[in-house]
Amino acid sequence: MPITDFLARNAKLYTDEVALIEINPEHEPKVEQWKELNLVETDPDKPYRREISWADFDCRANRFANLLLTHGVGKGDKVAILLMNCLEWLPVYFGILRTGALAVPLNYRYSADEIEYCLKLSDASVLIFGPEFVERVDNIQGKIPDVRLQFYVGTKCPDYALSYFKFISYCSSRNPNIPITDDDFAAIYFSSGTTGFPKAILHKHRSLMHAALCEQNHHGQGRDDCFLCMPPLYHTGAKMHWFGSLVAGSRAVLLRGVSPRWIMETVSKENVTIVWLLVPWAQDILDSIERGDIKLEDYKISQWRLMHIGAQPVPPSLIRRWKEYFPNHQYDTNYGLSESIGPGCVHLGVENIHKVGAIGKPGYGWNAKIVDNSGAEVKVGEVGELAVFGPGVMTCYYHDEAATEAVLKDGWLYTGDMARMDEDGFIYLVDRKKDVIITGGENIYPVQIEDFLRSCESVKDVAVIGRAHPRLGEIASAIIELKEGAHCTVDDINEFCKALPRYKRPKEVIFDIVPRNPTGKIEKPKLREKYGALDLVAQQTGK
Repeated sequence: MPITDFLARNAKLYTDEVALIEINPEHEPKVEQWKELNLVETDPDKPYRREISWADFDCRANRFANLLLTHGVGKGDKVAILLMNCLEWLPVYFGILRTGALAVPLNYRYSADEIEYCLKLSDASVLIFGPEFVERVDNIQGKIPDVRLQFYVGTKCPDYALSYFKFISYCSSRNPNIPITDDDFAAIYFSSGTTGFPKAILHKHRSLMHAALCEQNHHGQGRDDCFLCMPPLYHTGAKMHWFGSLVAGSRAVLLRGVSPRWIMETVSKENVTIVWLLVPWAQDILDSIERGDIKLEDYKISQWRLMHIGAQPVPPSLIRRWKEYFPNHQYDTNYGLSESIGPGCVHLGVENIHKVGAIGKPGYGWNAKIVDNSGAEVKVGEVGELAVFGPGVMTCYYHDEAATEAVLKDGWLYTGDMARMDEDGFIYLVDRKKDVIITGGENIYPVQIEDFLRSCESVKDVAVIGRAHPRLGEIASAIIELKEGAHCTVDDINEFCKALPRYKRPKEVIFDIVPRNPTGKIEKPKLREKYGALDLVAQQTGK
């Protein structure tokens, strides 16, 4: 059963009920564009808000599917999506799936060269893109001969593309009813690129369906829930968490922006019950509360029942702070990779908040184990590589047999994450296999140091990387981003780190911004490139 069947069901059962809401506080001019296109009536009291019903959603998906079919796009073709989060994103995605073609979401941060690379790697023959990407797409015209068809979502359509809004208006709103099975290919996602150039990850419809059932099983979305989604829809994480709303037939809000004030206003005004945050956004909310920029009594938040976090290890100190201000919240964390169709292959569970710091146990329908370099399971408490097995494991890295063989072994996905399991079966991430620092023969796991440093009241964010050293092999360098207004010196950090074993203490402290990608993962390759040539000296004080 394809997930598109859930959309058809919702359109029939919940026809006029709201399915999706877009709130865009960042781009005022865009509102006038939507008015100009007569896409939706705009409430003058909510000038950045658009919404569609389940029937509208279903209709738009069908129209785009029929538009693609009219142009000869069908089973096995690849259709790339290069859009910011908006009301058009998900109907486009579902329209592609309904043709039997594969959806190929692209990272909105990609440069022109990366867009070209991913289009070619995925064998995309169609590209749909928005106004934010015109300059980048302009730059690759003539370099992507296999992309025979381009659609533009916006006004002032480039001459090499077709206007999405103009052409779908002429297409049938009836479901084309193309036969689709669980074994048909559904999508190609790209790895985050934090460890190198993106790989193309091929998934079948079975993966998408399992992601939907897994998410709804973990978080129990019901008809009265409302999910707030801020991370980018091109990534498996955001979309697969929203799949729980699809299964439940409940509302979701796409918020274009992550400021604490916008988040709190949206939760309050839209009656949001579930929010998925990345670690930096949760920290920003707490910092805003503690500075007095946000006063909780100004917002309607009693209905907010669940805050969950994914995409990276979560410092226990952050959740302790969160519960001080939101004592009635359920909390959860989900672990996953695009290779395992996003979040949930390992899952903490709201009932296990006493195990904060762990990523949890195998999720719904999943198995997990921790293995040594030979593939044998390690003992309880020992560190090894986390491997997962389940219906959401990718088929392969598209056009990369060697990379596939390196991570898929007898159906098990070797994640590249180092982890350990406690006596209760809960799994704790230790670090990325490639990020482990070997200093003087000792293994140092940067995540452990990062978690410790985040408990310092002056520290907003931190990344620990290994840098070459002539005697020790590598040393641990801590790049620290301070909270706004904080005054902290290298000596202060060194004093704070005396609570760590000597071999784990950073040998170098650098005050700088910690770069993260749109899904919240620290971009350590950028830091290694930036600081790789520095001498072993303490950096500026950060005052």
